Amino acid sequence: MADSSKIEVPYIDSLFKADGYLTTHENEIRRRYGCFKDLLSRIDSNEGSLEKFTRGYESFGIHRTSDNGIYMKEWAPGAEGISLRGDFNGWNQMQYKFTKGDFGKWELKIPPKEDGSCPIPHGSKIKLVMHTKSGKLEDRLSPWAKFVTREEKVPVYDQIFWDPKERYQFKNPHPKKPTSLRIYECHVGIASWQGKVATYPEFTRDVLPKIAYLGYNCIQLMAVMEHAYYASFGYQITSFFAASSRYGTPDELKELIDTAHGMGITVLLDVVHSHASKNVVDGLNQFDGTDACYFHGGGRGFHDLWDSRLFNYTEWEVLRFLLSNLRWWVEEYHFDGFRFDGVTSMLYHSHGIGHGFSGDYNEYFGLNTDTESLTYLTLSNHMLHTFYPDFMITIAEDVSGMPAMCRIVDEGGQGFDYRLAMSIPDMWIKNLKEKSDDDWDLENICHILTNRRYTEKCIAYAESHDQALVGDKTLAFWLMDKEMYTHMSELSPPSLVVDRGIALHKMIRLITMGLGGEGYLNFIGNEFGHPEWLDFPRIGNQESFHYCRRQWNLVDDKMLKYKYLYAFDRDMQHLEAAFGWLAQGSQQYISRKHGGDKVIVFERVEKLVFIFNFHPNKSYTDYKIGVGYPGRYKMVLDTDSETYGGHKRLDPNVEYFTNNESWDNRYHSMMVYIPCRTAIVLAKQD
Repeated sequence: MADSSKIEVPYIDSLFKADGYLTTHENEIRRRYGCFKDLLSRIDSNEGSLEKFTRGYESFGIHRTSDNGIYMKEWAPGAEGISLRGDFNGWNQMQYKFTKGDFGKWELKIPPKEDGSCPIPHGSKIKLVMHTKSGKLEDRLSPWAKFVTREEKVPVYDQIFWDPKERYQFKNPHPKKPTSLRIYECHVGIASWQGKVATYPEFTRDVLPKIAYLGYNCIQLMAVMEHAYYASFGYQITSFFAASSRYGTPDELKELIDTAHGMGITVLLDVVHSHASKNVVDGLNQFDGTDACYFHGGGRGFHDLWDSRLFNYTEWEVLRFLLSNLRWWVEEYHFDGFRFDGVTSMLYHSHGIGHGFSGDYNEYFGLNTDTESLTYLTLSNHMLHTFYPDFMITIAEDVSGMPAMCRIVDEGGQGFDYRLAMSIPDMWIKNLKEKSDDDWDLENICHILTNRRYTEKCIAYAESHDQALVGDKTLAFWLMDKEMYTHMSELSPPSLVVDRGIALHKMIRLITMGLGGEGYLNFIGNEFGHPEWLDFPRIGNQESFHYCRRQWNLVDDKMLKYKYLYAFDRDMQHLEAAFGWLAQGSQQYISRKHGGDKVIVFERVEKLVFIFNFHPNKSYTDYKIGVGYPGRYKMVLDTDSETYGGHKRLDPNVEYFTNNESWDNRYHSMMVYIPCRTAIVLAKQD
């Protein structure tokens, strides 16, 4: 590698203009960019192009050839031999043996039958037999398997040769990349109110219309990549190229995505390239009989906290495997982008364990950063945004706040479009857990909501799947668990707990979406205040599905108050769609955060003023607020509206006029009535 100070980064000046403090680490930024360019150059020279290199799924794994024969290729550098068996040959272990080639690659060719038909019919069960150096014959699944299933009550998966006569034909193109990203994070298996594993067709029929009705323009599908252990929430991947068969067939997932596209909804995949299940028989672990292969050997190849294996991002065939995996989900299933899981773990040799990340830039540009993982992430984003510029979206799950993570690659960044604002839900849970809302520190709330790198876009959220999983509580449960089972009916006696909970649930979501980022995310069911945590069937709960579902019956029952939270979420999403404040993230100004009054006032884009009164019992008449733009304003959202289960204390037809008296460092001001535990949004009319 050349002297890092001489490595040319085309637009590094733009990066330094956005954040001058990064100039202190210019040499390291140039060095990292040099590592990326060097890898890209080696791929081009050795493989012809990045385009060819990232289509490994076209040759690796099992394929039916044009003459109806079979061709297989696998990478297993530590194996002594490989053979193929299955129900097509009576499970004979030695009939079909692979031939060893260069660089640890193995090939198998099976001619068509005498009648010209394929020797392995569609739907056949197959297994690789790995001949290990210790002399054992071990069953394995191909890492490139496109469909795997298991028999009921059998813990081990089988590979299925998926070769239907007719391929699914997509009817709708990829939607254009949304300017304002409103994400509905969801999990197909839990998407039914019944105690069962829901299916792709059920999600398509029952849930997609709800998402479109609410006004979300993006879904983020969790736990799609095949995972043997359901309770892992999809985070212990066993087959990276296989869509989970527990929800249905590949074609049914394609229909789900195609239907979403027809509704104008972008579809993101939660992709787990940070680690892999340590399953051996139906996972990647010890695939060729060695400790390494796809992973680092020894201690570096294990994540102690997650009890999983860690990829070796320097290994050529591992890069081909992972980059091709991203291409596969776009090319085969038409996903529009990815939420990369566990990015913090990838970025640092410590995996971020026990590290608080104070924000000191030396924490990000020192020896703890794993350059190999960082280079892989940079190359992934370069590939995805180069090949799919019109629709591709990538989101980093990074709690550390690595600078330049969401700046373009040619500036010296890692190329992500967004990062998750992971401190926001932690802040809300901490407040609900430890304080009465009388004691909430509005200064701190505003700081956490706005404490982000304004040149890098963030996804704000009040709660995601992390807060819904067992061991934690949803916001609604923190607010109302004492009386959710007894006082959510319209016929129940009045309840101060439920009244407070419904009011704050709306306000928390609105201020998070209004102030917290350049995108917004909600986890399935939380839009109507889902009452309980999420707990997958496991030995510890006697394999119960009771908490592994979304209780749509609650919001559909017009005699229950969940409908109010649902209606509010709908109107909040549609308000953003109308005004697009998320797309103009830097245009926000907090003019008031008054601890005594418990009032927060801020402007987002030119036309909108958000006013929050968090006080539990003080309402304010003729409350003076500052505004930046003069004119006539009308109320476009009111959390106290009867439609949302409020007390109907505000007249929606009232008009508000500014005067030229400056207030709170704004050139103009106006007088408003703002009831306790209420938020309103005013829109400029002329």
